[in-house]
Amino acid sequence: MIPKPASRHLGLDLGGTNLKWAVVERSADSWTSLATDQEPTRVVADHEAVPAAIVAQLAEIAVTAVAAWGPVVSVGIGVPGLYHPATGRTRFLVNIPGPWAGHPVAGPVADAVGVPAFLVNDARAFGLAELRLGAGRGAMSMVGLALGTGIGGVFAIDGRVHQGHDGTAGEIGHQTIDPDGPWCGCGNRGCLEAFARADQIAIACGTATAEEAVRAAEGGDQRARAGLAEIGRYLGIGIANMITIISPDRVVLGGGVAAAGELLFAPIRAEIARRVRTTSSNDVALVQAELGIWAGAIGAALHGAERAAS
Repeated sequence: MIPKPASRHLGLDLGGTNLKWAVVERSADSWTSLATDQEPTRVVADHEAVPAAIVAQLAEIAVTAVAAWGPVVSVGIGVPGLYHPATGRTRFLVNIPGPWAGHPVAGPVADAVGVPAFLVNDARAFGLAELRLGAGRGAMSMVGLALGTGIGGVFAIDGRVHQGHDGTAGEIGHQTIDPDGPWCGCGNRGCLEAFARADQIAIACGTATAEEAVRAAEGGDQRARAGLAEIGRYLGIGIANMITIISPDRVVLGGGVAAAGELLFAPIRAEIARRVRTTSSNDVALVQAELGIWAGAIGAALHGAERAAS
Protein backbone atom coordinates (compact mmCIF):
# COMPACT_ATOMS: atom_id res chain seq x y z
CA MET A 1 0.00 0.00 0.00
CA ILE A 2 1.34 3.41 -0.98
CA PRO A 3 1.52 5.66 2.11
CA LYS A 4 -0.49 8.85 2.08
CA PRO A 5 1.58 12.00 1.52
CA ALA A 6 2.29 14.19 4.52
CA SER A 7 -0.33 16.83 5.26
CA ARG A 8 -0.34 20.00 7.35
CA HIS A 9 -3.08 21.27 9.62
CA LEU A 10 -3.62 24.57 11.44
CA GLY A 11 -4.90 24.91 14.98
CA LEU A 12 -6.20 28.11 16.61
CA ASP A 13 -6.75 28.50 20.35
CA LEU A 14 -9.17 31.27 21.29
CA GLY A 15 -8.33 32.73 24.70
CA GLY A 16 -9.43 35.86 26.47
CA THR A 17 -5.84 37.10 26.78
CA ASN A 18 -4.05 35.56 23.79
CA LEU A 19 -4.86 33.86 20.52
CA LYS A 20 -2.43 30.99 19.94
CA TRP A 21 -1.81 29.01 16.78
CA ALA A 22 0.04 25.87 15.78
CA VAL A 23 0.78 24.07 12.54
CA VAL A 24 1.19 20.31 12.76
CA GLU A 25 2.21 17.81 10.12
CA ARG A 26 0.76 14.33 9.77
CA SER A 27 2.90 11.68 8.13
CA ALA A 28 1.40 8.18 8.15
CA ASP A 29 0.41 7.73 11.81
CA SER A 30 2.91 10.18 13.29
CA TRP A 31 2.36 13.82 14.21
CA THR A 32 4.91 16.63 14.38
CA SER A 33 4.39 20.15 15.69
CA LEU A 34 6.10 22.45 13.18
CA ALA A 35 5.39 25.97 14.44
CA THR A 36 3.61 27.83 17.25
CA ASP A 37 3.01 31.48 18.04
CA GLN A 38 0.54 33.82 19.71
CA GLU A 39 -0.68 37.40 19.78
CA PRO A 40 -2.81 39.36 22.24
CA THR A 41 -6.54 38.97 21.82
CA ARG A 42 -8.01 42.08 20.23
CA VAL A 43 -9.55 44.49 22.76
CA VAL A 44 -12.77 46.16 21.64
CA ALA A 45 -14.60 48.82 23.64
CA ASP A 46 -18.00 48.06 22.12
CA HIS A 47 -19.32 44.95 23.90
CA GLU A 48 -21.58 44.06 20.99
CA ALA A 49 -18.68 44.17 18.50
CA VAL A 50 -16.33 41.85 20.39
CA PRO A 51 -17.22 38.53 18.67
CA ALA A 52 -16.94 39.92 15.13
CA ALA A 53 -13.62 41.61 15.93
CA ILE A 54 -12.08 38.50 17.48
CA VAL A 55 -13.29 36.19 14.71
CA ALA A 56 -11.80 38.60 12.17
CA GLN A 57 -8.52 38.42 14.10
CA LEU A 58 -8.63 34.61 14.05
CA ALA A 59 -9.10 34.72 10.27
CA GLU A 60 -6.16 37.14 9.90
CA ILE A 61 -3.91 34.90 12.03
CA ALA A 62 -4.96 31.87 9.99
CA VAL A 63 -4.09 33.58 6.70
CA THR A 64 -0.67 34.64 8.03
CA ALA A 65 0.14 31.19 9.45
CA VAL A 66 -0.91 29.41 6.27
CA ALA A 67 1.17 31.79 4.14
CA ALA A 68 4.25 30.92 6.20
CA TRP A 69 3.67 27.21 6.87
CA GLY A 70 1.01 26.03 4.42
CA PRO A 71 -0.66 24.78 2.49
CA VAL A 72 -2.91 23.21 5.11
CA VAL A 73 -5.73 20.73 4.68
CA SER A 74 -7.86 21.77 7.65
CA VAL A 75 -8.24 24.22 10.52
CA GLY A 76 -9.35 23.41 14.05
CA ILE A 77 -10.43 26.14 16.45
CA GLY A 78 -10.43 25.60 20.20
CA VAL A 79 -13.04 27.66 22.05
CA PRO A 80 -13.43 28.11 25.82
CA GLY A 81 -17.04 27.10 26.08
CA LEU A 82 -19.96 25.54 24.26
CA TYR A 83 -20.59 25.43 20.52
CA HIS A 84 -22.71 23.85 17.80
CA PRO A 85 -20.53 21.22 16.03
CA ALA A 86 -22.72 21.09 12.92
CA THR A 87 -22.84 24.83 12.28
CA GLY A 88 -19.48 25.99 13.64
CA ARG A 89 -21.21 28.63 15.76
CA THR A 90 -20.58 29.32 19.42
CA ARG A 91 -23.24 28.92 22.12
CA PHE A 92 -21.57 30.36 25.22
CA LEU A 93 -17.94 31.31 25.89
CA VAL A 94 -16.54 31.57 29.40
CA ASN A 95 -14.52 34.66 30.34
CA ILE A 96 -14.77 36.34 26.93
CA PRO A 97 -17.24 39.25 26.74
CA GLY A 98 -19.75 39.79 24.00
CA PRO A 99 -22.88 38.23 22.55
CA TRP A 100 -21.42 34.89 21.42
CA ALA A 101 -24.67 32.91 21.23
CA GLY A 102 -25.06 31.73 17.65
CA HIS A 103 -22.04 33.67 16.38
CA PRO A 104 -20.28 32.12 13.34
CA VAL A 105 -16.65 31.23 13.98
CA ALA A 106 -15.66 28.23 11.82
CA GLY A 107 -17.30 29.62 8.67
CA PRO A 108 -15.43 32.93 8.44
CA VAL A 109 -12.09 31.26 9.16
CA ALA A 110 -12.75 28.55 6.56
CA ASP A 111 -13.65 31.22 4.01
CA ALA A 112 -10.44 33.13 4.75
CA VAL A 113 -8.10 30.19 4.13
CA GLY A 114 -10.17 28.08 1.74
CA VAL A 115 -10.19 24.82 3.72
CA PRO A 116 -12.70 23.26 6.16
CA ALA A 117 -12.67 24.56 9.73
CA PHE A 118 -14.07 22.84 12.82
CA LEU A 119 -14.71 23.93 16.40
CA VAL A 120 -13.65 21.99 19.51
CA ASN A 121 -13.80 22.77 23.21
CA ASP A 122 -10.38 23.98 24.40
CA ALA A 123 -10.15 21.34 27.16
CA ARG A 124 -10.88 18.56 24.68
CA ALA A 125 -8.20 20.06 22.42
CA PHE A 126 -5.75 20.01 25.35
CA GLY A 127 -6.54 16.34 25.95
CA LEU A 128 -6.20 15.36 22.30
CA ALA A 129 -2.79 17.04 22.07
CA GLU A 130 -1.52 15.29 25.19
CA LEU A 131 -2.93 11.97 23.96
CA ARG A 132 -1.20 12.16 20.58
CA LEU A 133 1.98 14.15 21.28
CA GLY A 134 2.33 14.65 25.03
CA ALA A 135 2.03 12.89 28.36
CA GLY A 136 -0.76 10.60 27.16
CA ARG A 137 1.21 9.05 24.29
CA GLY A 138 0.62 5.32 24.06
CA ALA A 139 -2.39 5.31 26.40
CA MET A 140 -5.52 3.62 25.13
CA SER A 141 -7.67 5.25 27.81
CA MET A 142 -6.91 8.57 29.47
CA VAL A 143 -8.47 11.16 31.74
CA GLY A 144 -7.20 14.74 31.56
CA LEU A 145 -7.80 17.84 33.67
CA ALA A 146 -6.71 21.36 32.75
CA LEU A 147 -6.50 23.39 35.95
CA GLY A 148 -7.01 27.13 35.59
CA THR A 149 -9.74 29.74 35.88
CA GLY A 150 -12.04 26.72 35.75
CA ILE A 151 -11.35 23.01 35.45
CA GLY A 152 -11.46 21.72 31.92
CA GLY A 153 -11.87 18.00 31.42
CA VAL A 154 -11.43 15.33 28.80
CA PHE A 155 -11.39 11.57 28.54
CA ALA A 156 -10.29 9.18 25.84
CA ILE A 157 -11.49 5.63 25.19
CA ASP A 158 -9.74 3.21 22.82
CA GLY A 159 -7.29 5.92 21.78
CA ARG A 160 -9.91 8.51 20.84
CA VAL A 161 -11.13 11.57 22.74
CA HIS A 162 -14.83 11.15 23.47
CA GLN A 163 -16.76 14.27 22.50
CA GLY A 164 -20.38 13.21 22.96
CA HIS A 165 -23.14 14.18 20.54
CA ASP A 166 -22.58 17.91 21.03
CA GLY A 167 -18.92 18.24 22.02
CA THR A 168 -19.63 18.58 25.76
CA ALA A 169 -18.51 15.13 26.95
CA GLY A 170 -15.70 15.26 29.49
CA GLU A 171 -16.79 18.16 31.70
CA ILE A 172 -15.05 16.58 34.70
CA GLY A 173 -14.96 19.89 36.55
CA HIS A 174 -18.75 19.96 36.64
CA GLN A 175 -19.32 16.63 38.35
CA THR A 176 -21.00 17.07 41.75
CA ILE A 177 -18.75 16.06 44.65
CA ASP A 178 -20.88 17.70 47.37
CA PRO A 179 -24.63 18.12 46.79
CA ASP A 180 -24.76 20.94 49.35
CA GLY A 181 -21.46 22.55 48.34
CA PRO A 182 -20.80 26.07 47.05
CA TRP A 183 -22.43 27.41 43.93
CA CYS A 184 -20.54 26.91 40.69
CA GLY A 185 -20.51 29.27 37.73
CA CYS A 186 -22.44 26.67 35.72
CA GLY A 187 -25.44 27.08 38.05
CA ASN A 188 -25.01 23.81 39.95
CA ARG A 189 -23.92 23.37 43.55
CA GLY A 190 -20.91 21.41 44.71
CA CYS A 191 -19.07 20.96 41.41
CA LEU A 192 -15.42 19.95 41.58
CA GLU A 193 -14.64 23.28 39.86
CA ALA A 194 -16.33 25.19 42.70
CA PHE A 195 -13.78 23.72 45.11
CA ALA A 196 -10.60 23.62 43.04
CA ARG A 197 -10.60 26.40 40.44
CA ALA A 198 -7.83 29.02 40.50
CA ASP A 199 -9.48 31.55 42.81
CA GLN A 200 -10.30 28.83 45.33
CA ILE A 201 -6.69 27.65 45.26
CA ALA A 202 -5.54 31.18 46.07
CA ILE A 203 -8.03 31.47 48.94
CA ALA A 204 -7.04 28.10 50.40
CA CYS A 205 -3.35 29.02 50.22
CA GLY A 206 -3.66 32.62 51.42
CA THR A 207 -2.21 34.13 48.26
CA ALA A 208 -3.40 36.55 45.59
CA THR A 209 -3.25 34.04 42.74
CA ALA A 210 -2.92 30.31 42.16
CA GLU A 211 0.51 30.86 40.64
CA GLU A 212 1.65 32.63 43.82
CA ALA A 213 0.26 29.70 45.80
CA VAL A 214 2.55 27.31 43.95
CA ARG A 215 5.59 29.53 44.49
CA ALA A 216 4.78 29.98 48.19
CA ALA A 217 4.33 26.24 48.70
CA GLU A 218 7.59 25.50 46.91
CA GLY A 219 9.27 28.05 49.20
CA GLY A 220 8.06 26.20 52.30
CA ASP A 221 5.03 28.32 53.26
CA GLN A 222 2.99 26.01 55.49
CA ARG A 223 -0.39 27.60 54.78
CA ALA A 224 0.19 27.30 51.05
CA ARG A 225 1.25 23.67 51.43
CA ALA A 226 -1.83 22.89 53.50
CA GLY A 227 -3.99 24.66 50.94
CA LEU A 228 -2.58 22.63 48.06
CA ALA A 229 -3.16 19.47 50.09
CA GLU A 230 -6.80 20.48 50.55
CA ILE A 231 -7.20 21.21 46.84
CA GLY A 232 -5.47 17.91 46.04
CA ARG A 233 -8.04 16.10 48.17
CA TYR A 234 -10.92 17.57 46.18
CA LEU A 235 -9.20 16.81 42.88
CA GLY A 236 -8.51 13.28 44.12
CA ILE A 237 -12.22 12.74 44.80
CA GLY A 238 -13.14 13.84 41.28
CA ILE A 239 -10.36 11.82 39.66
CA ALA A 240 -11.26 8.75 41.74
CA ASN A 241 -14.80 8.99 40.35
CA MET A 242 -13.42 9.02 36.80
CA ILE A 243 -11.09 6.10 37.48
CA THR A 244 -14.00 4.09 38.85
CA ILE A 245 -16.09 4.83 35.76
CA ILE A 246 -13.44 4.59 33.02
CA SER A 247 -10.49 2.66 34.53
CA PRO A 248 -7.97 4.64 32.44
CA ASP A 249 -4.33 3.83 31.82
CA ARG A 250 -3.29 7.39 32.60
CA VAL A 251 -4.49 10.60 34.24
CA VAL A 252 -2.90 13.80 32.88
CA LEU A 253 -2.93 17.03 34.87
CA GLY A 254 -2.25 20.29 33.06
CA GLY A 255 -2.39 24.02 33.81
CA GLY A 256 -0.07 26.21 35.83
CA VAL A 257 -0.97 24.68 39.20
CA ALA A 258 0.23 21.26 38.02
CA ALA A 259 3.74 22.72 38.26
CA ALA A 260 3.47 22.22 42.03
CA GLY A 261 4.35 18.58 41.36
CA GLU A 262 4.26 16.27 44.37
CA LEU A 263 2.91 19.03 46.63
CA LEU A 264 -0.33 18.57 44.68
CA PHE A 265 0.08 15.08 43.27
CA ALA A 266 0.75 13.34 46.59
CA PRO A 267 -2.61 14.29 48.19
CA ILE A 268 -4.37 13.42 44.92
CA ARG A 269 -2.80 9.96 44.94
CA ALA A 270 -3.71 9.48 48.60
CA GLU A 271 -7.35 10.31 47.92
CA ILE A 272 -7.45 8.05 44.88
CA ALA A 273 -6.04 5.17 46.93
CA ARG A 274 -8.63 5.83 49.65
CA ARG A 275 -11.63 5.86 47.30
CA VAL A 276 -11.00 3.60 44.31
CA ARG A 277 -12.17 0.08 45.18
CA THR A 278 -13.25 -1.53 41.93
CA THR A 279 -9.92 -1.49 40.08
CA SER A 280 -6.25 -1.20 40.96
CA SER A 281 -5.34 2.46 41.31
CA ASN A 282 -1.68 1.39 41.29
CA ASP A 283 -2.06 0.62 37.60
CA VAL A 284 -3.23 4.16 36.78
CA ALA A 285 -0.35 6.58 36.13
CA LEU A 286 -0.88 10.17 37.35
CA VAL A 287 1.36 12.43 35.27
CA GLN A 288 1.93 16.09 34.50
CA ALA A 289 1.03 17.43 31.04
CA GLU A 290 3.96 18.05 28.71
CA LEU A 291 2.87 20.52 26.03
CA GLY A 292 2.37 23.60 28.18
CA ILE A 293 0.56 26.61 26.76
CA TRP A 294 0.55 25.21 23.21
CA ALA A 295 -1.56 22.12 23.96
CA GLY A 296 -4.83 23.83 23.02
CA ALA A 297 -3.63 25.03 19.62
CA ILE A 298 -1.91 21.74 18.81
CA GLY A 299 -4.97 19.77 19.86
CA ALA A 300 -7.25 22.01 17.79
CA ALA A 301 -5.09 21.26 14.75
CA LEU A 302 -5.31 17.52 15.45
CA HIS A 303 -9.09 17.76 15.86
CA GLY A 304 -9.43 19.56 12.54
CA ALA A 305 -7.32 16.92 10.83
CA GLU A 306 -9.36 14.06 12.27
CA ARG A 307 -12.68 15.72 11.41
CA ALA A 308 -11.56 16.47 7.86
CA ALA A 309 -10.52 12.85 7.38
CA SER A 310 -13.75 11.37 8.78
